[in-house]
Amino acid sequence: MGSGTNDPSEVVAVVGGGSWGTALANAAAAAGRPVTLWMRDADAAARMQAERVNARYLPGVGLHAQVRATAEARALAEAGTVLLVVPAQTLRGVLSALAPSLRLGAQVVLCAKGIERGSDAFMSAVAAETLPAGMPVAVLSGPSFAADVARGLPTAVTLASEDGARAARLAGLLSGPAFRLYHTDDVRGVEIGGAGKNVLAIASGIVTGRGLGESARAALIARAFAELMRFARAYGGRAETLMGLSGLGDLVLTASSSQSRNFAFGERLGQGATPEQASGGKLAEGAFTAAALVGLARAREVEMPVAEAVAAVIAGELTVDGAMARLLSRPLKAEAE
Repeated sequence: MGSGTNDPSEVVAVVGGGSWGTALANAAAAAGRPVTLWMRDADAAARMQAERVNARYLPGVGLHAQVRATAEARALAEAGTVLLVVPAQTLRGVLSALAPSLRLGAQVVLCAKGIERGSDAFMSAVAAETLPAGMPVAVLSGPSFAADVARGLPTAVTLASEDGARAARLAGLLSGPAFRLYHTDDVRGVEIGGAGKNVLAIASGIVTGRGLGESARAALIARAFAELMRFARAYGGRAETLMGLSGLGDLVLTASSSQSRNFAFGERLGQGATPEQASGGKLAEGAFTAAALVGLARAREVEMPVAEAVAAVIAGELTVDGAMARLLSRPLKAEAE
């Protein structure tokens, strides 16, 4: 597929050739958009383009005919919409490197869920500091497993932009037969839901790995969501956003399935693995975000005992049993607190 003759407003570029990047490329193509899937590794891009499958990250799922895999940065200039699908901790570096290759005025959609370590910055803040002034930025988040999206199974997510009209246009551009986007102007609320649920899903995995039962896991998820709501209020997110797809919906999915890297990471911790062993060579964004989330919570005096326990276990400051004992010994209080 050559996209040079296409209207740039219709062309979508996806930066990142992992499972989620490939899935979003397939979803955008299914919505009728010509898609450029940019990958850093030229050999991997050439192989994917020739074999029409991402054998490493999504084996058995074919690449849509409208997706072109490439490692040429200049191909990004053809796209009016660019989806950044790279890990949260690498976003700043990737944006710095690729910003000169982006089309002037292109709409950038951030698809990473996390908080940058060191700066404690949300992804939209990282983008604002890195991209040319005035370049529009949106955030995509919600309950979605890459394999489901790539295969065209029904999925609904949220797209946020401070410009509500732009959010609606982008949602229309990227929505397809099975991939449905709802839109909002609550960027911070969507970012908090995406970043926070990864940390809290680790706690849910720990409960499962420790064999504490479904009742304990349900209680943990409910209390974790209460923490997420408190944090969102302190940082300007709206309650209705957190009650939607990018908050409660994403937490329920991520905290309930071993398909989630964060849940699986926590499950291995609960079974006795060290944080290094539990990673299994796969990225669990919550492991990087935990300390930043807790630091931001403490800065505004937000109580987040579940998140604090996760951060302490990952840092080696508490054992899993010690963290559980701390949580179970907390004073009893009204549920609404």
